[in-house]
Amino acid sequence: QVQLQESGPGLVKPSQTLSLTCTVSGGSISANHYYWSWIRQPPGKGLEWMGAIAYSGSTYYSPSLKSRTSISRDTPKNRITLQLSSVTPEDTAVYYCARDSVRPDAYQGAYTISTSFADFDTWGQGTPVTVSS
Repeated sequence: QVQLQESGPGLVKPSQTLSLTCTVSGGSISANHYYWSWIRQPPGKGLEWMGAIAYSGSTYYSPSLKSRTSISRDTPKNRITLQLSSVTPEDTAVYYCARDSVRPDAYQGAYTISTSFADFDTWGQGTPVTVSS
């Protein structure tokens, strides 16, 4: 059974870079045809897909966050990393990593998920991040 665990700092100052790690157990991040996404939920708002990295290492980002987001992987350690630069209080949210098996769709010069969040088959528990000075 695949399990995901997010980790990272709970508090980040404005203008800094947020770095989060998703550690995957019970399965390989290189396993064919899986996509590993970062998704966030600000207080009182809905889920927002930020981007994903594929089993192949290809990356996909949402148009609104493309300029500030970087997703990478450490294959030997089976980890996915999110970096979000130039954070503001609007980046305060619970951050999740999640898995699905559908390639994101091209959208507005970037990408968007081609399924619903309900179709993601595995989620981490989420890690809260507050951006504040």
